[in-house]
Amino acid sequence: MNRARAVLFSSVLATCIGCDHATKIAATALLPREGISLAADLLHFQLVYNHGAFLGMGANLPTAVRIVILGGLVPLGLFAVSVWLLRGAAVSRLQLAALGLVVGGGLGNWIDRLVHDGRVTDFLSVGVGGVRTGIFNVADLAVVGGMLLLLVATHAVEHGGGIPSADS
Repeated sequence: MNRARAVLFSSVLATCIGCDHATKIAATALLPREGISLAADLLHFQLVYNHGAFLGMGANLPTAVRIVILGGLVPLGLFAVSVWLLRGAAVSRLQLAALGLVVGGGLGNWIDRLVHDGRVTDFLSVGVGGVRTGIFNVADLAVVGGMLLLLVATHAVEHGGGIPSADS
């Protein structure tokens, strides 16, 4: 990987981890037990600790299985993606940034698991009326946003959208 690719990927990844960590610290320090609702409950801030993956998926798995998957396989997958990218995978700058979001978000939650005995700090849900998301964090937003951006960028590259490669 050339220097510009490495800087782009590393910058996106580090920004994700930093923002995720900072918001988790702020949520832990500032949110009252009952939570806070804003904008007619469009945004609801409530501190919870999640033993599962995104939106609690896998929280009911046996502890040993959760540890192997979330504590071992996920970071290995993130490492594999990073090595693939750093070895010069042919991806556009937008795809590289998208994968930086995914890896950064994944690492942000993995670091949180290491620090909090296998739990991830979540603190935000969005909803209108009776329809609400689960409670999530900035790392989750980075992973979902990165995946959506990757889909858009990949579609554009495959259909001649003119997105230059990261080496351009």
